[in-house]
Amino acid sequence: MNFFQAINSCFKNYTVFDGRSPRSEYWNWRLFELLVVLVAIRLDFTFLNSDDRQQFSLFVFFFTFLPGLCVSIRRLHDIGKSGWWLLLTLTGIGNILLLYWFILPSESGKNIYNNDGE
Repeated sequence: MNFFQAINSCFKNYTVFDGRSPRSEYWNWRLFELLVVLVAIRLDFTFLNSDDRQQFSLFVFFFTFLPGLCVSIRRLHDIGKSGWWLLLTLTGIGNILLLYWFILPSESGKNIYNNDGE
């Protein structure tokens, strides 16, 4: 899945919590989020004074939060884990385990979260 297909897929499935997302979709989405956030921060500092800062960044957060959450849950499904494991982000140290899981290759064939693998 290339960069633009991944972005299209994430916006098309922005409220779909079931199913699976391959590694390429997840990481291309995260790259897209990073690029959009960097542009938003630059726009905040260029066009807004210190009292109104973060207006663009706040818009980007609301624009990308739900699709990012859904693609993360589907990525966990792709490696055979429940989406509830995403709650590990609340512990802080759990982010290391989640990063490891997000790097893992997809499970081949079917798993309990349906669909065929890559």
